[in-house]
Amino acid sequence: MKFPVRFPARCSARTAAPIAALVVAALTATACAPQTSDNSGGTDEKSGTLRVWLFQEVSNGPKEKVVEATVDAFEKANEGTKVEVEYIPVETRAQKIKAAFNDPKSAPDLMEYGNTDTAGYVKDGGLADVSKEFTDWNEAKDSDPTAKQSVTVDGKIYGAPFFVGVRALYYRTDVFKELDLEVPRTQSELISTAKEIRQAKPELYGLAVGGAFTYGAMPFVWSNGGEIAEGKGGSYAATIDSAAAQKGIEAYTSLFGDDNCPAAKCASMGGNDTITAFASGKAGMAIGGDFNHQAVEAGSVKGKYAVVPLPGLKSGEIAPAFAGGNNIGVLKSTSHRTLAIDLMKQLASKKTQGELFDAMGFLPTYSDVRADVAKKEPFVAPFVETLGAGTKFVPASPAWAEIDASLVLPTMFQEIVSGKKNVATASKDAATKMNAAFSSAG
Repeated sequence: MKFPVRFPARCSARTAAPIAALVVAALTATACAPQTSDNSGGTDEKSGTLRVWLFQEVSNGPKEKVVEATVDAFEKANEGTKVEVEYIPVETRAQKIKAAFNDPKSAPDLMEYGNTDTAGYVKDGGLADVSKEFTDWNEAKDSDPTAKQSVTVDGKIYGAPFFVGVRALYYRTDVFKELDLEVPRTQSELISTAKEIRQAKPELYGLAVGGAFTYGAMPFVWSNGGEIAEGKGGSYAATIDSAAAQKGIEAYTSLFGDDNCPAAKCASMGGNDTITAFASGKAGMAIGGDFNHQAVEAGSVKGKYAVVPLPGLKSGEIAPAFAGGNNIGVLKSTSHRTLAIDLMKQLASKKTQGELFDAMGFLPTYSDVRADVAKKEPFVAPFVETLGAGTKFVPASPAWAEIDASLVLPTMFQEIVSGKKNVATASKDAATKMNAAFSSAG
């Protein structure tokens, strides 16, 4: 992911500036993970300044308003306490968080993190065990079981689920009507439709794709029967080079070219880039999440798009989606543990999650709240349907942090679309790198 930019917080000291399996993609520390034997804060101050890191979204303003209201209420309830919020880019948080784990003085008290990060962050000693406080929290009983699992490592809880998310297919209804196109029902129809759009309208990408968009690519691998790796616990072996996985890689990388999304422009694109292209009217289709809804609504395609589940190989099948989502966790190094846990609960509460759904389209992690919003907002339907069809997750190994931060899969896709390597060679090289990481993780 990219390296952080500071966004000024709200006018005072605060910041102004991805159900079955749950999780949103997440890069953490690189191969040299911090060796933190004990970075606990040691004190529990009941006043002072709390620092919070949250993720910068494609369209961040509505999120900031919800967070600011929650923080205002928290400060009023805790006299003598101030909260500083910084929004950091999702794609480039790896080094910033690694530095925070190594230097507690630079660390926040509380941070948002992708739930693929959990195992790696726990191994690095960065997150506080909040098992007792979470279990005693009344609202936690309604957490979706898999959302709760996403903050759990070896039976201990290291945060609170913040939102869940999956991706589906956004498409331009006006373009489809103009070109008399049917909504794709299979993966092959998706690819051919993308190229038909590009041929008729060369100013558009047919389907916006990105060489750095791992979780947009993986449904192609999974629908073809491939997997990233197999195993459990700390014992995993890469299978990204299997025959089934290679079929999916071939399908996805076939979308890079002048007949859909030119490699020179699209090879470096990530998920946010593809959504930005779609929202600004530069693509006929894009693979985006429920969490991208607000960004699309704020774009030039408002009122001219619809969403359906991403199709699988056969008509009627839904391609397995990456089960995305984020968590909120307290850092082990905090000197304000009680306050930080209280703020974590406020940010991850039913009230705040409901408001974040209204503002951003983030699906709540609470089963009852999610059922309520699904009744209220029709746009949720294709994402709920995708969740119900079965989702996939990354290997539950601390090694995933290194694999993800080292850009193993994006590098594989980019080598293929640039013509540097064929699918077989690139996938085998990626598998070799992954196995080295799995081995070093023990």
